[in-house]
Parts: sequence; C-alpha cells; structure tokens
Amino acid sequence: MFDEITFESILDLYESENPVGIVLSMGGQIPNNLAIDLAEAGVRILGTAAEDIDRAEDRKKFSSLLDRLGIDQPRWTHLTDLDRTEAAVEALGGYPVLVRPSYVLSGAAMSVAHERHELERILGRASQISPRHPVVVSKFEVHAREVEIDAVADEGRLVLYAISEHVEDAGVHSGDATLVLPPQRLYIETIRRVKKIAASVAAELKITGPFNMQFLAKNNAVKVIECNLRASRSFPFVSKATGNNFVAEAMRRMLGVRQPIDNHSLDLDLVAVKAPKFSFDRLTGADPILGVEMASTGEVGCFGDDLHEALLHAMQATGFRFPRNGVLLSLGPVEDKFWFADEARAIADELGLPIYATEGTAEALRTIGIECAAVSKEADTSPSAIELMDAGRIDLVINIPRSFDELGRPDGYLIRRRAVEAGLPLITDLQLARALIEALRRRDESSLAVRAWQDYRKRLPVALD
Repeated sequence: MFDEITFESILDLYESENPVGIVLSMGGQIPNNLAIDLAEAGVRILGTAAEDIDRAEDRKKFSSLLDRLGIDQPRWTHLTDLDRTEAAVEALGGYPVLVRPSYVLSGAAMSVAHERHELERILGRASQISPRHPVVVSKFEVHAREVEIDAVADEGRLVLYAISEHVEDAGVHSGDATLVLPPQRLYIETIRRVKKIAASVAAELKITGPFNMQFLAKNNAVKVIECNLRASRSFPFVSKATGNNFVAEAMRRMLGVRQPIDNHSLDLDLVAVKAPKFSFDRLTGADPILGVEMASTGEVGCFGDDLHEALLHAMQATGFRFPRNGVLLSLGPVEDKFWFADEARAIADELGLPIYATEGTAEALRTIGIECAAVSKEADTSPSAIELMDAGRIDLVINIPRSFDELGRPDGYLIRRRAVEAGLPLITDLQLARALIEALRRRDESSLAVRAWQDYRKRLPVALD
C-alpha cells in the first residue's frame, strides 16, 4: 500500500504501530518540512531534533547560525514587497541573483534572474509556491566552484564524511551536476575548510544521523550554500565509491549504536564520477539547458583509474558517443571563447576533427589561428548549424549560452533543441566541455578498461557492509 506523506497519514501510522520512533532523514524534503508539527504532536523523532532541523531549513535562522559561527555565506535578503526589488538587488551587488522560497533549499522553485523583468516574473511565481515564507534573494556567485560534503554525525560529532566536487561551475543543480570523488581540482586548504565548517555546523545543530552540505569555493574562500539534515541523492554514490555504507552508519547512530569506523574518502585508489541522465528528447519544446532547478531524470555512477577514464565511462553510460565527424562550437561570452582556446586547438590538431563554429565564436578562434568553418544559428540561413547536424557532419555540440533577452531566455535554443532531437551529445556548460575535451585527448575509446564493480571494491580501504 502506498500513501501520501502528510502530517495526518504519519500520525495515523504512528498511533497504529506505536513504534519506538520515526526517521525523517531518509525521505527527502517533505518529512523535514513536517518535523516541527510532528514533534509538537508528541511523535518521537529519531536522530536530529525537530527544532534543529528547523534551524537548518529556515533561511533566516540558518543565516544567523552561520553569522554566529563566523562562517561566510553569499549575501542575501528577504523580499516581500515588489517595490523594493531593485533596491534589494542593488544592495546585493547587482544581477544575477538567485531567487527561492525560504523553506525550499533543495532546488525546487529556484531560479536565477539576469535582469529586472525576469526577476519580477519569478517573484510572482515564487510567492505562490510558498505563501507562508518570504522569498529569499541571494547574490549569484559567478565562476565559483561547488563542493559537497555527505556526512554522518553523532550528537554533533562528525564520524563519517565524503567531500566531492562538481565539474560544472556553481549554478547547476546538484542533481544535474557531474560529481567527482575524491576531488581532483580542489586546493587542499579548500578541502580542509569544508570539513572544518561541516564539523562546526554539525556541533551547533547537534546533528545525529545523515546530512549534506553544499559550498561555493573561489580562490580558497569557502561560502555555505545550504545544509540539508537528511540523506542526499549522492549517499548511495559516495557509499559505493568509498566502501563505507553511509545510510547504514547513519541508522546505527540514530539508534544509539556506536562502533569504530575508518574514513578514507580522500585517499582512494580510484576516481568515481556521478553523471546525470536527461530526457529532454521526450519533452517537446523544452530547452535542454542546465540551471538551478533540477531537470535530470536519472543518474549513473562509474569508476576509473583517473578522472578522464571515469568521466568518459559515466558520459557513455548516459548516451554520449565519441565524435567522429565534426564538432560544433558556440562558446558564449568573449572571455569564454578564449578560455576554451586550448581545447578548441586540441579538437582540430589532436583529435583531428573539423570545427564548425557560430559567427562570433568563429571570429574569435580565427584571431588566434584556429581553423574553423563559420555557420549560422538560424535554420533558414545557409550554411546553418542545424543543416549540418541534419546532414550528419556534426556529432558533438558544445553550446554555451551567451546573452539573455528581456525575459531572461538564453540564445541558441534552436541549436540545442535540434541536437537533442537528433540524439547528438550536447554540452551546455563550459567547465564540463573543457573536462570532456581533456578526457578525449588523454583517452581513446579502446583504452577504457571495462571492470566489474567488485574488482574496484577490492581496491577500497574498507569493505561495504
């Protein structure tokens, strides 16, 4: 039997079964939203107390907690009056800004506004989603790395953790990001600060059980995005990658069972990559672009001897095919065009693939001596990118949005949509594009070893229980 998770249905079950207690931290966001009401009704909650869950979920309370601990966070403000919109954005440092309801910290109802009209449209929608809580507007950090820690604590003491990094820059929902464990490109000092902050927050909230924290990292400066006092979607991934069963350990701690445990998440003899799977081809007209709201419908986890092998395995598992015919580049802002210069040169010189580029990208690449054929973004202007995709001359599309119209919509929609409809690999994030080309430089298809998960398990410091 299946029933909706509501306050009433939980109380009915609790009264019927008379359990020792209930676990909220394994059921996503909805159970956490019910924590206070359940505790006030006399339900015994195992693990972290309801009032501490509320302190993490309520943005104002959590922000005050971080301030008291001296932990940095992106600038933010509550916004309830549309007349204050522009003044609030100016006080935060200008656009872009991130908008979300206060009690929804996992991506739902979140949007990034790049200009005034887009912000007004988002605010109208957000206020309807969460009428009991004010809307939070935060400064959106550009070109920052995103780091996650999945952890288990016992009465505020950190007992098990795994720190992962996103390949994409911050701004891509964690469920849509490409996750790497152990981190490959983070400074040691950044890793140390992430662990220290997580330990401080766990102690302050007296966490017992699972939790996940997300951070922005830029030049060793670390800022907290959010703290979720529940198991995250990456718990199974980090468990398989490290050999430590995070969920089992969290349950033991919530039940008061304590045993010695070794943590080896930073010195693994392998690299694991979690990659998202999208179904944009089944959504007519949907723009296949990543953002702060989750769009993926599944995910895969793959291992490799290094990042290049693990990344290519993961991307192949989600439908990626090695390019054979040609690569289309549409590289967004001017700085991004030149930032991708080494990778573009590698596509032509090392991979031996012809480059087709939209007009602005072609002009930039030619100024630095990279040969490419210019194509149009419009379907009715020849030669067009869409025409070449249909002819089979392009089998990898790298499309980084450059500009936004008055409604905040990114350009290049027709190219992205046709790539999805044609079943072509599509990359819309510059960091992921750079990582992919680097992997293709280092590994050809024949060099990717196929091993069973059990073979990788033998290389783990601890055995998964």
